[in-house]
Amino acid sequence: MNPLNRRLIHGLVRLSPRFLPFADAATPDLPLSRLLRLSLFQVSVGMALVLLIGTLNRVMIVELGVPAALVAVMVSLPVLFAPLRAVIGFKSDTHHSALGWRRVPFIWRGTLVQFGGLAIMPFALLVLSGGGQAHQWPVWVGQVAAGLAFLLVGAGLHTIQTAGLALATDLAPVESQPQVVGLMYVMLLLGTIVSAMLFGWLLEDFSPGKLISVIQGAAVATLVLNLVALWKQETRRPPRGAVRGPDPGFGESWGLFLQGDHARRRLLAVGLGTMAFSMQDVLLEPYGGQVLGLSVADTTKLTATLALGGLLGFGLASRVLGRGADPFRIGCWGALCGVPAFGAVMVAAPMASPLLFGAGVMAIGFGGGLFSHGTLTATMNLAPRDQVGLALGAWGAVQATAAGVAVAIGGVIRDVASGWLSDPASGYMLVYGLEVLLLLAALAAMAPLMRRAGRRLAPGV
Repeated sequence: MNPLNRRLIHGLVRLSPRFLPFADAATPDLPLSRLLRLSLFQVSVGMALVLLIGTLNRVMIVELGVPAALVAVMVSLPVLFAPLRAVIGFKSDTHHSALGWRRVPFIWRGTLVQFGGLAIMPFALLVLSGGGQAHQWPVWVGQVAAGLAFLLVGAGLHTIQTAGLALATDLAPVESQPQVVGLMYVMLLLGTIVSAMLFGWLLEDFSPGKLISVIQGAAVATLVLNLVALWKQETRRPPRGAVRGPDPGFGESWGLFLQGDHARRRLLAVGLGTMAFSMQDVLLEPYGGQVLGLSVADTTKLTATLALGGLLGFGLASRVLGRGADPFRIGCWGALCGVPAFGAVMVAAPMASPLLFGAGVMAIGFGGGLFSHGTLTATMNLAPRDQVGLALGAWGAVQATAAGVAVAIGGVIRDVASGWLSDPASGYMLVYGLEVLLLLAALAAMAPLMRRAGRRLAPGV
């Protein structure tokens, strides 16, 4: 090998960690290839989220003429299952299986539930729209079936994500667990981006038949991705299935968790910030279609734009947090970034500027990425060693519940305000303004936590 090539290879080896911020999550026992394969379950979750909060809500509101309030309620139905994420995390921690598995049974059950929801969803939407022979069925049948489909998909993805993150934490050594969880969420964003771009391309020339094919393909992809992700990941421990030791109850474990370092305030901050960044989820694509006149393909790409912003936010937060930054400070910076981002989205309507709208959407994703990574890292750092799974479940439960409630509230406010003011844009503007107020409330909740973190770190500086 000549000296030039040798220097080039050594230089690439030295530079690679900069461009792979989660490369240090890999260990000899958990190589990066195995870790990336495990993260495929996050890709399936991201794909389902694109359908729920992106493609389907736009199609149902604009193309099928379903009221935004009804669509918002359907999309928010998974919130009914979200509070159980803490229970799922706790149960997977203490699960006894004859095969010696703890996490795999929960991930596989969630996969089957999500597949079932996606399997019946196309037919439910066909009845809901009244197309073809579906006009023979009452409208309420389509509404109930669509609601059931959304509920099943939501229940499945919550189960998959909670148990999957717990499995990733089990496989990783303690010192690299935060990096592993960060990588999992980056893969979620990548799955969202790729799925949104793929769905946008497939639905370029929209038709109900193409929509049905896309949803059915997503159902099959869910099974394949999760099966590959789980293959030979969790070590079997037969003694767990044969010998049942005494396990603490969920109530006792939850009480101990809440007695932690300002756990309630942390969860409150997570809830307020998540509501602020989620209330527009069901409205961004209809806003682009009704107010700015964007096509289905263009508005579907907005989900990818939002996810790309989140990916950039997660990458920056990972880099800064790796240098010892205060996670609550990173969360506050994310909330601050959201304020001008929503302002840009609001100004895009009177200026008739799709470019400004897209920039605002990306900035919302960027702020949301900073906020999510900061609060997640704080939760991980402050969780007791034997309650990491419960802490992840609690964080996910509050986040998912707040997001679902925010989506439902946003849809109702949009319909009511637009009807009163006879202006399609007025309802959207009211929702975006409310999100700015929620961001300010989240900042107020996190500010004391940030000051306490600074005081804890001060003696060691």
